[in-house]
Amino acid sequence: MKITSIDSICCIGAGYVGGPTMAVIADRCPEIVVTVVDSNEARIAAWNDPDLSHLPVYEPGLDDVVARARGRNLYFSTDVGNSIASADMVFISVNTPTKTKGLGAGQASDLRWVEACARQVANFAKGHTVVVEKSTLPVRTAAAIKAILEASQQKPLCDEPSPTFSVLSNPEFLAEGTAIRDLEDPDRVLIGGEESEAVDALAQIYAHWVPSGRILRTNLWSSELSKLTANAFLAQRISSINSVAALCEATGADVREVALAIGTDTRIGSKFLNAGPGFGGSCFQKDILNLVYLCRHFGLPEVAGYWEEVVNLNTWQQHRIASLVVQRLFGTVSGKRIAILGFSFKADTNDTREAPAIRISLDLIEEGAQLAIHDPKVERDQMARDLNQNERADITPSPEAVLKGEGTWCFASTVQGAVQGADAVLILTEWNEYRLLDWKELAAKMRAPAWVFDTRSVVDSVKVAESGLNLWRVGEGED
Repeated sequence: MKITSIDSICCIGAGYVGGPTMAVIADRCPEIVVTVVDSNEARIAAWNDPDLSHLPVYEPGLDDVVARARGRNLYFSTDVGNSIASADMVFISVNTPTKTKGLGAGQASDLRWVEACARQVANFAKGHTVVVEKSTLPVRTAAAIKAILEASQQKPLCDEPSPTFSVLSNPEFLAEGTAIRDLEDPDRVLIGGEESEAVDALAQIYAHWVPSGRILRTNLWSSELSKLTANAFLAQRISSINSVAALCEATGADVREVALAIGTDTRIGSKFLNAGPGFGGSCFQKDILNLVYLCRHFGLPEVAGYWEEVVNLNTWQQHRIASLVVQRLFGTVSGKRIAILGFSFKADTNDTREAPAIRISLDLIEEGAQLAIHDPKVERDQMARDLNQNERADITPSPEAVLKGEGTWCFASTVQGAVQGADAVLILTEWNEYRLLDWKELAAKMRAPAWVFDTRSVVDSVKVAESGLNLWRVGEGED
């Protein structure tokens, strides 16, 4: 089937990947009509809200991109069928979480939504449609999508010619918090496919703003595996530096100095060498576990075990931090107020999926702590969902709370409110505003002797010391 041009695009999925990616494509390709569809009416309404501060995804610069393109050639809709029918190219950008039950539970990707999308495309597409995998998928998922689409060609529903399809893999390599910059100036755009005309059609879209040398062409399977491997390598670096941070604390070294020393080696580089509470987000853990599952499936248990340890060490780091807080607070946090600063998995995003703050907070609640949680972008309801429990309005430390040993939490709209009466401050996200805090002012609100636990290395240690607060910082050994 000859592909002449791509005049209209439909993206199924209006989440963290689909929304920003399509916004940038629409912005850079004004001649192409781009429609983002989703069955979630509330999410689509938020994308269409005249107040751009209400977009369902927070990314620096996203509101400006949407403002330029929305209503011109960028649209958000719940009309999935008609949007597919009118599209020359359909992106599948839906969630692929780790399975929680059945074959491969705990490791394999749950592809039910990908399959549902493929069936929707098969039902509604007309003419020739290029179908693009944008979701992170296990190797050879394209074969399943192809099988579903080809089955629809054998069962025409009317007198119209049967639709035909090309399937491509175009994984995203976005870092939340810098997604717009990553889209507008990518390191590379990867397109996997077997049909050169379809590959060229997608490449021509990106060529509107991406230099040709950065547009890489591979086969389908290499493209799918490259995404999993890229995330595995990045997560591995985080677990590696966190393991070194623990050793630094035990020996008196400083992980920041170690990271600087090894990062100047051009063979290693300086990126992803910031010690912290561990990796989070929608991709790293999910993709490594998927890689583990695939390795075991193909008879490579040693390789599977190697990558599984990256996840295990990440979990250990989060439990270690929670335990360390308990130890420093005289071996118990029962009834004590702890201010949690930062709940998103990283700065400049409101995404809390697999955020280190979730596991650490749950550990402290289990120990009986009274948490006051602040984050500049994460809303109260999201915290409640992630912690799987409602907040309690009054968490003032009291003798009764100590005796009961029941941990709980509340939402704090300000940092000052969070630290009022607190025994400790635990910084879990590297929001810039936490770098600028007045520790003398905050120390006056806390209950002495008070602690600051800095898992992101954002505070000025001299100013914290001058305020009379005790400081623990990840990867920093004691003198």
